[in-house]
Amino acid sequence: MTIEFTSENIHDVHPADLVQADRVAARVYTDPEIFELEMKNIFEKTWIWVAHESELPSPGSFKSTYVGRNPVIVTRDRKGTFNTLVNRCRHRGASLCEQRTGKSNGFTCPYHAWSYGLDGKLRGIPYPEGYEGVIKKEEMSLQKLRTESYRGIIFATFNAEAEPLEEFLGDAKVWIDRFLQQGGDYPIKVIGTHRFKYSGNWKIQLENTSDGYHFPIVHRSWMATVDAETANMLSFMTDPASTCHDLGNGHSVMHMVPEHMDLGADDGTEPLQPRFDDLVAELKAAGVDDSQIRKQVHAMHGTGSNLVLFPNIGLSSAFFRVLRPISANETIIEHLAIGPDAPPEIAGPVSRERLRVHEHFQGPFGFGTPDDAEGWDRVQRGAQASPEMPILVNRGLNREVSTSEGWPTSHSTDETGMRAAYQMWKKMISND
Repeated sequence: MTIEFTSENIHDVHPADLVQADRVAARVYTDPEIFELEMKNIFEKTWIWVAHESELPSPGSFKSTYVGRNPVIVTRDRKGTFNTLVNRCRHRGASLCEQRTGKSNGFTCPYHAWSYGLDGKLRGIPYPEGYEGVIKKEEMSLQKLRTESYRGIIFATFNAEAEPLEEFLGDAKVWIDRFLQQGGDYPIKVIGTHRFKYSGNWKIQLENTSDGYHFPIVHRSWMATVDAETANMLSFMTDPASTCHDLGNGHSVMHMVPEHMDLGADDGTEPLQPRFDDLVAELKAAGVDDSQIRKQVHAMHGTGSNLVLFPNIGLSSAFFRVLRPISANETIIEHLAIGPDAPPEIAGPVSRERLRVHEHFQGPFGFGTPDDAEGWDRVQRGAQASPEMPILVNRGLNREVSTSEGWPTSHSTDETGMRAAYQMWKKMISND
């Protein structure tokens, strides 16, 4: 049943009821109370992406980040185990680490010098005599989140009773596997990161990652800067093979370049783009074999698919896109470019070229992300006007079908992925 919202009743409706099968009330973007509920019921209850293992390359490596609004430190300890620790001293609550990345033997609070190991255990207290019979060191470790990884992608959760990570990822795992094929015969690694903030709700960006409908409209300036071959490769608006699947648990995958969605199935017949001729020549001169050159250059634009893992990360064509909610109308986005973790004669030239491709679209002075961010800002400004007026997510409902895997599926320009995310949102917001 569709509920008709009015300016008189909109604030009396339970937040979960603001999401219906084909529409979402704009109040879900603007209400601070709903944002607080999201932090409690979603970001502190399910698996949140925190790092890629290449960001923590050796024992002692760490990265400071957030799970929802909670500051955390992700570490690799001396045993090689990944830990996610709340970035808060157990004494008086001061943050322990303000560096984004680095290497350390542990963390010492700058206020009273309580010190902790990479696994979060309390190692030392200055002038301990005052604590004899007052505290036990073994009971004062840093708060530790459950931390699990799938193929080098690390997630954490505050919820001790959450399902195992691999169960949560479910049918998205096959698409993660395909995304990771971009390294050719090598693993991938993070080769560059940039962050920016936009004045809008986090769900607007979550929608955008599975929104093929906007591409030729918002990104006309980018399309005008690329060669015809690249533009044709992204002419998916009318291609019936270009699809979007609901993978369950709020995850979805959208294929803009369906012939690239499984790089491992490359039959070698698609010509490499002439724009990479110089890269091919450089790799040949370095003695790289033809098979590996093809794998690296064929994957230069990524998988041609955007995989959304609810609630905070997209494996988007050739990079990781991570979102961090700040408030109902503020979100930080982090873009992590990736390249092959390969010998220098491959990693050097290929990573350099991948960074140039990344900068051209996703970078802070690129032709893609700034246009996207303008759209996100405008949605937030518009939503402030009439919080009862629905945001429509009904495109493609008339042509959605189920695949043999049981995935609700429609065209890549349809809103199947958004509906998947909002149904998971509704389920988690309902869980009081």
